[in-house]
Amino acid sequence: GKMAQDMTEKELLKMELDQLKKEVKNERQMVSKTGKELKEYIESMAGEDPLLKGVPEDKNPFKEKGGCIIS
Repeated sequence: GKMAQDMTEKELLKMELDQLKKEVKNERQMVSKTGKELKEYIESMAGEDPLLKGVPEDKNPFKEKGGCIIS
């Protein structure tokens, strides 16, 4: 597709309208209900969360291999 800056105003409005048509079909729920469910889910998964638990050095694919020696 075209990049947004290359589109006419009519094309942009049509794209926005298509997006809103999709969004209006989404089921709505009270935040007071979903917030509680989300919190419970996050807490139940916390033990597996690498952002909280950390990643073991040997399992970390981004760990520096070797190092640098200044002489």
